[in-house]
Amino acid sequence: MRSRTDRYFEADKARIEVIPMIDIMMFLLVFFIMITIDTIAGSGIPLDLPGSKTTQVIKDTQITIGVQKDGAMFVKGKKLTAEELTAELKGAKEKGKVDVVIAGDREVPLQKLLDVMDVVRGQGINSVGIAASDSTRGEGAEPSR
Repeated sequence: MRSRTDRYFEADKARIEVIPMIDIMMFLLVFFIMITIDTIAGSGIPLDLPGSKTTQVIKDTQITIGVQKDGAMFVKGKKLTAEELTAELKGAKEKGKVDVVIAGDREVPLQKLLDVMDVVRGQGINSVGIAASDSTRGEGAEPSR
């Protein structure tokens, strides 16, 4: 016959609790979605885009160049100089047709955007667009390209 002390020393079976893992995964999913909402697709940096009433969504953009207020250029979150951007565009052009969108912050001087456009067109790429948010949807609207 077993005494009460024998049951005290018995180990319970190990269990894997799945619900806390699901909670953590959902939290991570929401976290990453919230972070990516503030960035323009492809540039990897947060920008305050100028507004336009005639925006169109461009779905086949292959390269998005983000330009910050100070004129810094970014492709896929990586800061590039004009020479590095030229090399990146040249490599993309060798693979085939390239479509480029320039996403400039609202405060970027026009000359800085034109300098970036000159670099792009200097590589023989004529399919260039400028990113803008749809001003008809109001403040805080999702940006179009």
